[in-house]
Amino acid sequence: MSSTVKDVMSTHVIAVRRSAQYKEMAAMLRSQRVSAFPVIDEDNKVIGVVSETDLLTKEALEGSVPRTVQGLTRQRVRSQVDGVTAADLMTKPAVTISPDQTVTDAARLMYNRRVKRLPVVSGDGTLIGIVTRSDILSVYSKPDAQIQDEISKDLIVGVFLCDPARFTVTVKDGIVTIEGAPETTQVGLDIIDAVRHMEGVVAVRDRLTYPADPGSGME
Repeated sequence: MSSTVKDVMSTHVIAVRRSAQYKEMAAMLRSQRVSAFPVIDEDNKVIGVVSETDLLTKEALEGSVPRTVQGLTRQRVRSQVDGVTAADLMTKPAVTISPDQTVTDAARLMYNRRVKRLPVVSGDGTLIGIVTRSDILSVYSKPDAQIQDEISKDLIVGVFLCDPARFTVTVKDGIVTIEGAPETTQVGLDIIDAVRHMEGVVAVRDRLTYPADPGSGME
């Protein structure tokens, strides 16, 4: 089973209201040892995120907005430079995720949107947790022995209904090596593909001996 966001997220979330002041937020970032936090409204719904970058923009560009910054980007920077509250400084809309989405979904969203954390929200947008890059990477702490057992018993026997004696599975530092002779080429390829998508697997080394293709003329 794939882990979901609720399996790895933290429910202890440092958040601020839209009226939070610049100095208050700067102090919170330092005292709480975080680099960003969600901004919530009166109903605890996420409306944005304030990060160190947002606060530094104001500090760095106070008094001027570069002429090279144009259009909507210029307006955004001007709003941050002139702003003094979370509502002024936050990045919006926030990139959020639901607790029932998979850890893989979270990883892809972080990568595609270039964010380090995701507020976790319920169906109506209420803040219920936060998931960070380190939370996502925690799936790779799964012991090698557990990965090996899951491949041999849950996957090869449980899913593909294969004779486990046909395969030798070894795992070291999350790297899986599979040797043996699958009954058909397709079964072997499917097993390798399934292992690649298992949680905790860093890489797969395919050492299977595949049956000769009947159409190749080999015997």
